[in-house]
Order: sequence, then C-alpha cells, then structure tokens
Amino acid sequence: MGPGGPGSSWPLAGTLLVAVAASMVAGGEDCLWYVDRNGSWHPGFDCEFFTFCCGTCHQRYCCRDPLRLLTERQQRHCLAF
Repeated sequence: MGPGGPGSSWPLAGTLLVAVAASMVAGGEDCLWYVDRNGSWHPGFDCEFFTFCCGTCHQRYCCRDPLRLLTERQQRHCLAF
C-alpha cells in the first residue's frame, strides 16, 4: 500500500521532518540583549547548534524545546515595550 495507507508511518515522519526543519531554522537564533525584572542589563549570547533562544522578555536561555522558542522578532518586541 502507498503513502498514507493504513498503518502508514507518514504522519509520524512528517511530524519529525517539521520538528527537525524548525530546529535547523531556529538553530541560528541568538538571544538578544535584555533587561531583567530588576533592571539589570544582560548582553546577548549565541546558542549552540540545534538549540535556540527560549524564555521571556526578562529571562533568556538556550533550549531545545520548540514550545519555549523566543524568536528574534519577539525579542525585538520586548525591547520596544
């Protein structure tokens, strides 16, 4: 039976492909400088390969969890407000 038939692994393979692609694209994301809740300034930093910037406007760190991803666009929005 072809792709998508009963017992097919295509949905799982598609999900994995999307996750890997998102990690590769986001892997270049750096954490920009930010100011924490106490008003302390923190310089920007690079994340290792296959990790990306995670956290909030006031606390940033590198992680592999795409649900915690903080894009550069979101980080810049933090700086504006």
